[in-house]
Amino acid sequence: MRNLFAVLMAGGLTFGSMAAAQGVSNGLTSAYFSQPAYEGPATRVKIGYGRMINNDLIGELRDRWQTASYTSSRVMGNDWNGEMPSDIGSLLEYRLQTKIIAPGDVENPVPNDRLYSTSVSLGAHTHFSVGPGEVSLGGDVVITGPMTGLADLQYFVHDIINRDVPSASTKADMIPNGFHPGLVAEFGRPIALSNAAEIRPFAEVRTGDETLIRSGVDFYFGGIVDNDLLVRDQVTGQRYRTVRGDTLPGYGFIVGGDFAAMGSSIYLPDRGPDMTDQRTRLRAGVMWQGDANSVFYGMTWLSKEFDTQEESQFVGSLRLNFEF
Repeated sequence: MRNLFAVLMAGGLTFGSMAAAQGVSNGLTSAYFSQPAYEGPATRVKIGYGRMINNDLIGELRDRWQTASYTSSRVMGNDWNGEMPSDIGSLLEYRLQTKIIAPGDVENPVPNDRLYSTSVSLGAHTHFSVGPGEVSLGGDVVITGPMTGLADLQYFVHDIINRDVPSASTKADMIPNGFHPGLVAEFGRPIALSNAAEIRPFAEVRTGDETLIRSGVDFYFGGIVDNDLLVRDQVTGQRYRTVRGDTLPGYGFIVGGDFAAMGSSIYLPDRGPDMTDQRTRLRAGVMWQGDANSVFYGMTWLSKEFDTQEESQFVGSLRLNFEF
C-alpha cells in the first residue's frame, strides 16, 4: 500500500454579523449601526514539541521483547498559560510512534517465545480539563508488518554496532501487514502535596492494537514540570514534556506505577504464546532543566507479557532537548 493516512481533528465556529437601523426624524436620513463580524477562534499554531526514546539496551543492556520505540508529539493550540483548556479540541497533539517487539533471541528464537513485530502509529489527541481533572482523548491508526520498514532498519543499525540481527526465519514469522485503528482515553487528577511535590492518580482505557483497562499513580518531586503539558508514552508509561511552562532551572524526580487488565493484543496472536491477563509497570526518572536545555532519563520495570516469558525486563527512556 502506497499511502499512509493520518487522523486529523479540527473544529471551529463562525458567527454572522448583526445590524440595527433607526429612523431619524426632521427629514434627516436614517443611520445604520452594525457590529463587526466575529472571525471565530484564533488560528492554532505550534506551541510545543516532545519526544522520547525507549530501549532495553539503555535499560538492561539487552535486546529483547519490548526492545525499542520512539514517540514524537507536536502540539497545536491558541496559546499556553500553564493550564489545560476546558474546550475539547482547542488543544491538539499529533503523535507518531514507531515500535519494535522482538523475541529474546532475534537470530534463533527459542520455542514459545513471542513473535517479531514492527509497527508505526499515527494519531491525533486532544487534551482538556474537566473540573480539577485532566482528560486526554484521541485515536491512532497502528500499521504493522514488513511494510513499515523497521525490520530492515533494525538489521542495518545492529549490523553497524555489531549486535544480533533478525534472521530470515524470524522476519518470515513476524506479525503481518495490517491497519489497526483504535481509541485511547485517560483521566488524571493532579493533587498538590506542596509547592514542589504532586501526586497524580490516573485511569486509562485503550482499544485497537491492544485492548486494556489501566489504573495507576505518578509522584512528582522538584516542581520543574508544574506548568508543562506532559503526555504518556504507551510502552513504559513515562510522561514526557510536549509544552514547556514557566519552569525554573533545577532537578525533578518521578516515581510511579500502574496495573492493567488485558483484553487482547495483536502482538500476541493465537499462533504464539498465551498473553498474560495482567501487566504491571513500575518506573522512576530524573530530569535536569537548565535555562534552555533539558535532559530526562527514566527506568521502567515491565512485568511478563506472555506466559512463557522467562522473566520481566527493564527498559530505559531518554529525552534530550538542546537549544543552540
